[in-house]
Amino acid sequence: MSTTSSTLTSNLTSTRVYLIRAMHEWMTDNQLTPFLLVDVFVEGVEVPQAYVKNGRIVLNIATSAVRDLCLHQDYVAFSAKFSGVVYSIYVPIQAVLSVYSQENNRGIFFEQDGDIQPPPDKPKLRDEKNLKKQGVSSIKLVGKTKPPPNLKIVK
Repeated sequence: MSTTSSTLTSNLTSTRVYLIRAMHEWMTDNQLTPFLLVDVFVEGVEVPQAYVKNGRIVLNIATSAVRDLCLHQDYVAFSAKFSGVVYSIYVPIQAVLSVYSQENNRGIFFEQDGDIQPPPDKPKLRDEKNLKKQGVSSIKLVGKTKPPPNLKIVK
């Protein structure tokens, strides 16, 4: 990665909250129940400990199950009832492991150590000389390649 692209990438905000918001909206629009899977060992997580299993908790964030839902850039916060008792929930964004629907388990599962990792930079053509020095004689495309489109005019 070049210095310029690494500088640009390091200044970007996390995509995690945007993906959580989008999935929450999609699930709500489709009458699905959005759940968050949370790592309770991340510093700052405030959830009722009686409902934690194996260091994780599943939280229902459907609009009918929570009050004052806030999907902030740095955290998720809301109040909800657990066995009739109201709790204030606070989850730093990095503690969210997944957002998925209760009904079909469709959603996004995040890596524990950060955002979804971007693909590595594509090799530049000028790197071909370095590849030849390392013993790579040519670069082949691997996988299926699409044939060019074949369009016909129909009258």
